[in-house]
Amino acid sequence: MTGMGWLQAIIFFLLVLAVTKPLGTYMARVFAGERTWLTPVFAPLEKVIYRLCGVRADEEMPWYAYALSMLAFSLVGLAYLYVLLRTQKWLPFNPQHIDNMAPDLAWNTAVSFTTNTNWQFYSGETAMSYLSQMAGLAWHNFVSAAAGIAIAVAVVRGVVRTNVKTLGNFWVDLTRCSLYVLLPISIVVGLLFVSQGIPQNLHAYQAAKSVEGFSQSITGGPMASQEVIKELGTNGGGFVNANSASPNENPTPFTNLVELLLIFSLGAGLTYMYGKMVKDTRQGWAIFTAMAILFFAGFTLAYWAEAGGNPIVHHLGVAGGNMEGKECRFGVSGSALFATVTTDTSCGAVNSMHDSFMPLGGLVPLVDMQLGEIVFGGVGSGLYGMIVFVVLTVFIAGLMVGRTPEYLGKKIERREVQFAILAALVTPVLCLVPTAIAAVIPAGLATLNNGGPHGFSEILYAFTSTNANNGSAFAGLGPNLFYNLMTGVNMFFGRFAVAVPALALAGALAGKKSIPEGSGTFTTHSPIFVALLIGVIVIVGALTFLPADSLGPIVEHLLVFQGKTF
Repeated sequence: MTGMGWLQAIIFFLLVLAVTKPLGTYMARVFAGERTWLTPVFAPLEKVIYRLCGVRADEEMPWYAYALSMLAFSLVGLAYLYVLLRTQKWLPFNPQHIDNMAPDLAWNTAVSFTTNTNWQFYSGETAMSYLSQMAGLAWHNFVSAAAGIAIAVAVVRGVVRTNVKTLGNFWVDLTRCSLYVLLPISIVVGLLFVSQGIPQNLHAYQAAKSVEGFSQSITGGPMASQEVIKELGTNGGGFVNANSASPNENPTPFTNLVELLLIFSLGAGLTYMYGKMVKDTRQGWAIFTAMAILFFAGFTLAYWAEAGGNPIVHHLGVAGGNMEGKECRFGVSGSALFATVTTDTSCGAVNSMHDSFMPLGGLVPLVDMQLGEIVFGGVGSGLYGMIVFVVLTVFIAGLMVGRTPEYLGKKIERREVQFAILAALVTPVLCLVPTAIAAVIPAGLATLNNGGPHGFSEILYAFTSTNANNGSAFAGLGPNLFYNLMTGVNMFFGRFAVAVPALALAGALAGKKSIPEGSGTFTTHSPIFVALLIGVIVIVGALTFLPADSLGPIVEHLLVFQGKTF
C-alpha cells in the first residue's frame, strides 16, 4: 500500500463529495416539477412525449399502480430486446454480419439489461450488432436506470407525504429522469470520451498487423455513447468483452477517473436529494456518511489484500503486489478502487479481472453485493435499499428502548416492518439457494474452470452478482443452458422482488398521519444512528452470508498460505 494509491482514492472521493450537493439539489427540483436551467430545452419535448403516449402528467398513482406501470414497462422492454437479439442478423448496422443470438442466451441478456444488471455471458464484439448495441443495450441502459431512480423518488415521496394514497406518476418520473438527468450528462461526457480516444463510429472492424507481424482485428463501433451511460446509469455492460480494462473503452487514467466518478455520482446525489425532499438535509448526510464509511472499509481491505501479493509467489523470491489480471496502467490501487466502486453500486463494470484477485480481495466485491448494494448503490436502488435498512434500524432501536419506533414523524408498525423484511430477505434467498443447487448438480459444475473453494466462489459470485443486479463476474464460470436460465430468473426477481415491497412500504408510509417529535423520539441523523445503521447492515450480511463466504474466499485465503492453489 502506498501514499499515491491512497491519494487516488481520496481525490476520487473528494470529487464525489463535490458533486453530491449540486446533483442532489438539481434532481430534487426536477422531480418536484420545478423549473430548471434545462426546462426551456426539454419542456416542449416532454409535453410531446406525454401527448404521444397518452400520459396525463397531473394524474398520480397509488403504490400498486406505480408498481404495475413499472413492471409493464419492463416486461415490454424485455420482449423488445429479446426479439431484437433473435433477429439482428437480418437487421441493419451489422457490418460484421453477426449471427442471431441463441434463445437461452437472448433470454438471459434481455433480462440482464432490462433489470439494470448487464450480466454478460457473451463477448460484445463478436455477439452484438451495432443496432443491438445502440437500440437495444444502450436504450435499456437509459430506461432501466431511469426506472430505478423513479422508484427511489416514489419511495421518498412515501416517506414525506402524509394521509395520502399516491406516490406520483411513474411515466412522468421516468421521462423527467431520462430527459433532464441522464441525457444531458451523457451528451457532454460522451463527447469528452470521444476526445480521449474512445471510438464512436459505425465502421466495420479494422484489420491491422501487429509489431510482431500477427494479424489482428481492431474493434470499432459506437462505444463512447454507450460507455458514458453504462457508468452513469450503473449498468456496467461493456461494448467489448474486456469491458473497462480495454483501451478502447477506457484508454487513459483520466477516463478511468471520470468513469469512477460517473458510477458514484448519481447514487451520492440521490442521498442529498432525499434530504432536500424530506426537508432535513441532515437525514441525507447521515445516509451518505454510512455509505462512505462502508466504502472506505471495503477499499481498505481490497487494497491491502492486493498490495500484499501472493505468498506463494513471495516464497519463490518474487516480491510485489498481485498484478495478475490487472492493467499495468491502472495498477493495484486503481484496480482495487474500481472493483470496490463498481460493486458498491450495481454497475459491474471492471477494469481488472476479479477472478484473479487474491481471496480476500475478491471477498470485498462479493460482500459489497451481499449487503444489497446499498453503498451508494445502483441508481435509485441504492437509496430505496438503504431506506429499507433505515426502517429496520429504527424498528430495532425502538425495541431497545421499549417504545413504538418512529421515523420522520411516522410510527413504524407491523405492516411497514413486514414490507422491509420482505425486501431484505430477497438477497440471501436468491443468492444462497441457487448457489447450493448449482454446487451439487452436474449442470452447475460442468462449466467451472476452477475446483475447490475458488470454484465455489465462482458459483456464489455469479448468483450474488445477478441477484444484486451488478453483472460483474468471477469469469472462470462459463455459460450453459442451466446458468443462462437460472441467472436470468435470478436477475428478474433480484430487481422486482425488492422494488415492489419497497413501493409497498412507501405506500404504507404515505397513508400515515404525521406525529410531533417527543422526548423519546430517536434522532435519525446523529453519529449514534449512523453507527447503528452500519451495524444492522453488517450484521444482517455477516450472519446470512458468513457460512457461504467461509466455504469460498475465506478458506481459500487460509489454504493459499499452505501453498495450495485452485
